[in-house]
Amino acid sequence: MTTAMNSGETALVRDGALAFRVDANWHKLPPGWSLVEVAAVAADADGNVLVFNRGQHPIVVFDRHGNFLRSWGEGLFARPHGITIDAAGHVYCTDDSGHCVRKFSPDGKLLLTLGTPGVSSETGARTVDYRTIGRAAGPFNFPTNLAVAPSGELYVTDGYGNARVHRFSADGQLIASWGEPGAGPGQFHVPHGIAIDAEGNVVIADRENSRLQWFSPTGKLIDEWRDIARPNDVAFDRQGNVYVAELGYRAGMFAGNEALPGQTTGGRISIFSRAGALVARFGGGDNPCAVGDFFAPHDVWIDPYGDLYIGEVTMSAGGNRGMVPPECHVLQKLVRVQDTP
Repeated sequence: MTTAMNSGETALVRDGALAFRVDANWHKLPPGWSLVEVAAVAADADGNVLVFNRGQHPIVVFDRHGNFLRSWGEGLFARPHGITIDAAGHVYCTDDSGHCVRKFSPDGKLLLTLGTPGVSSETGARTVDYRTIGRAAGPFNFPTNLAVAPSGELYVTDGYGNARVHRFSADGQLIASWGEPGAGPGQFHVPHGIAIDAEGNVVIADRENSRLQWFSPTGKLIDEWRDIARPNDVAFDRQGNVYVAELGYRAGMFAGNEALPGQTTGGRISIFSRAGALVARFGGGDNPCAVGDFFAPHDVWIDPYGDLYIGEVTMSAGGNRGMVPPECHVLQKLVRVQDTP
């Protein structure tokens, strides 16, 4: 990967035939507002962007040019973690410390709650440290993300305090769950991100096992990808390419966990073909606060125009320990500018 810096606010990143113009200051906030820990980003069919962050205004909405439109969700979430928008514009917000997932109408009206807010399932875990999980259990113990299947069914990764995937009907009835703590096939150490392809197959970002695991809609293991550095999130573009937000081996390491020899990369974005071939890779450098690089990429979303949005949890992943300065970016937009042989 090569990165051509254009200014202090924009950059051009390129890998092979793929290039993106990166803008870390694409969004325009009202005076006095700030985004704190952008846990997740999602764009609707019109290209409007919902930014799920841990500041005073948890859901901040921009148009695709970065103009502020509105905010909502104030006072509702214990700790924002994941956001998804379905084809009808419904918004699903995963609240990890609240142990629940909420479904909203496009204008923010609460329609459905999965789980009981504030009540965790009995796995033995009382914190987000996955190493304290004693057993798998039902929904939820620090859930992480949700994906909507072509059938309308809902799949939730659960998460920091559990090691399961839960499958729900569209109206919120639990159908089945699978997974248990561990590093073997079908097991999880922090099932963190989730996406579903056009055939209904489910891919899980199994973060602390540094892999993607692929399952059938009913939870049968299909495949495993290993050229991954602690994946936080995964998404598909319209061509079926797979985009992975990788935390790497610097930010967000649990106390006592150490990177193995050769595990040196920082946060990065990797793009794979559906067959698993690496197409492009951006970031992972030694200056994670530079435009076009990443310290703690937590979420990746592809809008209807093929542009990428990357949210980062910069402070909790190490900024609060002096690893990066407070002004390090928490949201970047990557505008696709080239895709030629």
